[in-house]
Amino acid sequence: MYQFTYSIPTKIIFGPDKLDKLGKELSKFGKKVLIVYGGGSIKRNGIFDRATLSIKEAGLEYCELSGVEPNPKITSVNAGADICRKEGIDVILAIGGGSVIDCSKAISASAAYDGDAWDIITRKVKIGKCLPIVTILTIAATGSEMDPVFVISNMETQQKLACGHPAVRPAVSFLDPTLTYSVSPFQTAAGSADILSHIMEDYFLDDGETMYFLDRFKEGMMKTVIKYAPIAIAEPENYEARANLMWTSSWAINGFSGAMRKSEWSNHMMEHELSAIYDITHGLGLAILTPRWMKYVLDETTAPKFYDFAVNVFGVDPALSQMEAAKKGIECLEDFLYKKLGLKSTLTEVGIDDKNIDVMAKKACNGKETLNGWKVLTPAQIAEIYRACL
Repeated sequence: MYQFTYSIPTKIIFGPDKLDKLGKELSKFGKKVLIVYGGGSIKRNGIFDRATLSIKEAGLEYCELSGVEPNPKITSVNAGADICRKEGIDVILAIGGGSVIDCSKAISASAAYDGDAWDIITRKVKIGKCLPIVTILTIAATGSEMDPVFVISNMETQQKLACGHPAVRPAVSFLDPTLTYSVSPFQTAAGSADILSHIMEDYFLDDGETMYFLDRFKEGMMKTVIKYAPIAIAEPENYEARANLMWTSSWAINGFSGAMRKSEWSNHMMEHELSAIYDITHGLGLAILTPRWMKYVLDETTAPKFYDFAVNVFGVDPALSQMEAAKKGIECLEDFLYKKLGLKSTLTEVGIDDKNIDVMAKKACNGKETLNGWKVLTPAQIAEIYRACL
C-alpha cells in the first residue's frame, strides 16, 4: 500500500539575472549572513560581487568562510560553526556546488553546539536548532540545493558519512543555469554521473511498492541526462542543456521519485569509502562502480528491471530476451559514461590499487554485517565488486 508524506519547503528561484532578489530573501531570516564558498572562483567570475551587492543594498552584514574542499572536510565545518557562534550569524548563504552546500548544512546543524561537529555527523549528539540556509548553485550534480542530507569527510579517521535533518533543507535556492557555463568538461561529466546515480539508486529497487508513474518519471530523468550531458560538454554555454541538467539534478534527489521507498544506496555506500581514503571525485567514483555493481547483481530475479532500463532509457530492442536486453543496457551505460562523457573507467586509471579493498568493503556496510540494498551484499561480495573496478 502506498503511504508517504511528501513536503519540499525549498523555494526555487530559477533562471538568469535573479540575484538582485538575494538580499530580500536573506533579510527574511535576519541581519547577519555567513557566505560559504570554495576556492574563490566566485570572486573571479563576478558571482560574489553580485551577491554581496544585493546583500549590502538590503542593509545586511556578512562574514566569509572560504576554501571549502571537494568532499567537504569536518575542519571546514568546525571553522564555519565557530564563526556563526562568535559573530551571531542569522542565516548561511552557500555559493557553490554540493560540497559547499553540504558543508553549509553541517555548519547549520552544528552552530548551536559548542563541541566538535563530528559528534553530530556520527550521531553522538542530536541535531537541535539549525540556522536557515540559502543557496546559489554553481554546478548541477548533487541535488543538495533541494534536499535535507549532507555528507562530510574526516581525513583523520578516513570516514565519509552522511547525515540529515529536515531543518537543514535549504529555505531558498537560486538556480541560474548560466552560472554553470564555466564548469569544466570533467566536472560536467562527473556531475552528470552523480545525477544518474541518484536516480538509479531509487530505480533499481524492488520492495513490493513499485509505482508505475514514478518509474517512468525516473526513466525520463535518466534520458534527460543522457541527452543533455554530452551537449553541455560540447557546448558549455548551451542554456537548454545546462537548464535541463540543473533541474534534473534537483529533482533526482529531492524525495519525490523515492518518496515511498527505503533502501541503502549500495553504490553510494561503496563510493563513500573510496572518497574517504582516496578523496576521489564522487561522480567519477560512482561512474566506475555502478556498471560493475549492475553486472554483479544481474540475475534472473533482477533481469526484468534491467530490461525496463535498457528498453525505456537506452532504446534497446524490446524483442530481445530479458537477460540479453539487460546486458545490452549495461553496455549502453558504459558507453555513455566512458566514451560519450569521457570519464575514466577503472580505479587503476585514477591511481587506486587493491591495498584497502577489504577494509573499504567492511566499512561500506556501515557497522552491519551486510549492505542491504537491492541485493544484499556481504563484505566479501563488495570486495569482488571493487576488484572488478581495477
